Amino acid sequence: MLKFYYNPVSVNARRVWVALREKQIPFEPILVNLDGDQLDRDFSAINPLQRVPAIEDNGFRVIESLAILDYLEAKYPTPPLMPSNPEDIAKVRMVEMVALYELQPATFPLTRVLLGLDVDDRKLDAARERVTTVMQFYEDLLAGRSYFVGEEITLADIVAGTLVPALPMFGFSLDVYPHLKAWSEHLALRASWQQTTPLPEVVEAALPNMRKILERRF
Repeated sequence: MLKFYYNPVSVNARRVWVALREKQIPFEPILVNLDGDQLDRDFSAINPLQRVPAIEDNGFRVIESLAILDYLEAKYPTPPLMPSNPEDIAKVRMVEMVALYELQPATFPLTRVLLGLDVDDRKLDAARERVTTVMQFYEDLLAGRSYFVGEEITLADIVAGTLVPALPMFGFSLDVYPHLKAWSEHLALRASWQQTTPLPEVVEAALPNMRKILERRF
C-alpha cells in the first residue's frame, strides 16, 4: 500500500492528501511531527531534504508535492485531475506554478507578522502586492467557471485551493474577487477538503514549531 508521509498543517502535504482523497487511492498515512521527526534518520532516508510530503509506492519513493501529484496522475489516472487539451494543460500548469513560486513565497513574510517576528517593511509591501496580483490573475481565469478548467476539478484547483482560502487571515478579503470567493466556497464543500482541513487546536499546537522554522529559514 502507498505510504504517505505528511503533517496536517503542511500546505505542501495537504495538496497531495487532497489528490489522494479525490482519486480514492488507498494509502497508509504516516505522521511526521515537525518538532524533530523530520530530522530522524528513518525519515531522512525517505527524504534527505527532511520535509513533507513524501510517498513510497511499492518501494518507489517520490518527494516534492508537484512531482508526487504528477506521479499519482500518471499511475492512477482515474478519475483524471489533468485535462488532455493543450490549452487546458497550460492553464493547470500556470495556476500551479504561480501558486508555488509566487503566491506561497509571498505568504512567508505575512506569516512572520502573524507569529510576531520582525519583517522588513519593503519585503512586506512587496509580498502584499504580489498576493494582490496573483488574486486578480486567478479571478480573471475563473470568470464564468466553477473550476479553473471548466466544470471539473483539476490539479490547478488543488494546488491553488490549498493556499487561497487562508489569505483572509493575512488581511486579504475575497469579497472583492467574486469568482475567486465562489470557487473557494465551492471547494470547501468537497469531501476531500473537509477531510484534510486541520483542526484549530492542531494549528494552534503547531505554531511554536512554525515559528522556529521561519526563524531559521527566513
